Amino acid sequence: MSAEISVLQKARAAYQPKLPKALRSNNVRVELGVPTEPAADKEQIKQRFPKTCGQPVATIIEGNGELNGNPLNVGVVLSGGQAPGGHNVIAGLFDALKAANPGNRLFGFLKGPGGIIKGKYKELTPEIIDRYRNTGGFDMIMSGRDKIEKPEELAACKQNFDSMNLHGLVIIGGDDSNTNAAILAEYLCKEECRTVVIGVPKTIDGDMKNEQIEASFGFDTACKTYSELIGNICRDSMSAVKYWHFVRLMGRAASHVTLECGLQTHPNVCLVSEEIQAKGTTLAEVVDYITDVVLKRAAAGKNYGVVIVPEGLPEFISDIKRMIDELSTILGKDEQYIRDLPDHSERVQYLNNRLTAASAKVYGSLPQDIQEVLLHRDSHGNVPLSQVETERLLIDLVSDKIRLLKSRGQTEAKFSSLSHFFGYEGRCAMPSNFDADYCYSLGYAATQLVRAGLTGYTVNVRNLTRPADEWVAGGTPVTMMLNMEVRKGKPVPVIKKALVDLEGKPFQHFSTNRERWALNDDFVFPGPVQYFGPSQIADVPTVTLKLEKG
Repeated sequence: MSAEISVLQKARAAYQPKLPKALRSNNVRVELGVPTEPAADKEQIKQRFPKTCGQPVATIIEGNGELNGNPLNVGVVLSGGQAPGGHNVIAGLFDALKAANPGNRLFGFLKGPGGIIKGKYKELTPEIIDRYRNTGGFDMIMSGRDKIEKPEELAACKQNFDSMNLHGLVIIGGDDSNTNAAILAEYLCKEECRTVVIGVPKTIDGDMKNEQIEASFGFDTACKTYSELIGNICRDSMSAVKYWHFVRLMGRAASHVTLECGLQTHPNVCLVSEEIQAKGTTLAEVVDYITDVVLKRAAAGKNYGVVIVPEGLPEFISDIKRMIDELSTILGKDEQYIRDLPDHSERVQYLNNRLTAASAKVYGSLPQDIQEVLLHRDSHGNVPLSQVETERLLIDLVSDKIRLLKSRGQTEAKFSSLSHFFGYEGRCAMPSNFDADYCYSLGYAATQLVRAGLTGYTVNVRNLTRPADEWVAGGTPVTMMLNMEVRKGKPVPVIKKALVDLEGKPFQHFSTNRERWALNDDFVFPGPVQYFGPSQIADVPTVTLKLEKG
């Protein structure tokens, strides 16, 4: 880490995250509820997880409990994409371990789950931990996207845990990583290994949540970071009065980030993938909707505005989805032949003769550079739809539509556009007070679950719209959240992603107000993440969470 740090980082290093009342106590115990069942596909989950399925929900409360007070060796790993607050989870783990017994030791596995398999780790000392308190990023021990699935990988992990005399492992990751934690916990139980496994819910996408887990960490900070930038762009659009800004945001499977940023900033157009899928909306209908807003604002003398879209939008548009499915089948047979054709026009002609008329029309409507992207397949054999720059695609198609209307004398609207993608800017931001507190509490609680000897759990902290003093920490059995899904042609257990609930209060609030936001300049300018000041400014949770919890 750089020897020189910013003035803000110096101030943030001194910030002491808030904890739930029970976790501040020297005497805590873990209270277990009634046995649980999987979310779906119960018999298949029970067959795959005979040792850990059916465990009870755990709640951490004040009082004398039978928590392990002997010296413990605990490991921690960061898995998957970065999210603000990861370092505070590790700091919470460390502080709770040392508070329980100064002889406890914490080891950080390096570069993600691959470090567990290879036995690459370092002991985390007070000097290391103190340098990273309340900072963004995962650079303390780095992250990776490896999975621990194959028999030889599971065996290698057990061998490393045995040699380290490891009592517990905390896996900080999203839905796939927490599912992986459950698989590892089940294997270790079967092998009668002493190491217990606890997961921590992380993802800026906000799609790892349910009745037990109110929010994944990092979502709060990332949305506030993006919303600051979107607010700045809204102000710029009103100042220059000549540009339409199209902003693509993180969120391939779910639109939580886009919806939350829409609620925070009130853009003129906010597209929610789940609604588009539910309505069977076509690409032409999406373009018509945006164009209609552009024309109505132009008629009012406003040739400017802001559009925000989730990165995964194309996968939810009905006719694009059908076209991609057809294209995949054709490429599966003729990919090399198509790519060997001498020019692009011949490739298009070849596809036009094999796609259905509707899909050929959709493919033909796309800009040439996007057509070219879709003629390749990734390592899994899928058309790389994620490489499509959705904001640029929409700009091109809306521009074409307006140009056509102008040629017919149906509008005089001016349409000048700028595109933006806000993604990595939010993943390693310095955590908000909410995420700093939440993550520290998650880490602190994870230590208590390890001390209680629980395994196959994801740590949770609930009651998040209340002051931190009233938060309630505990653990959710991962098997309780599992269902079976087909991945790469095989049924596998996974934690189901939480998509935007179209009947939920956050979307309903957006739906009620979007027409007004579309035509008026009702922009909100959240400004930068606030670390100091009144609690209602510095500690406020997301609009989504406040609406969900009433």
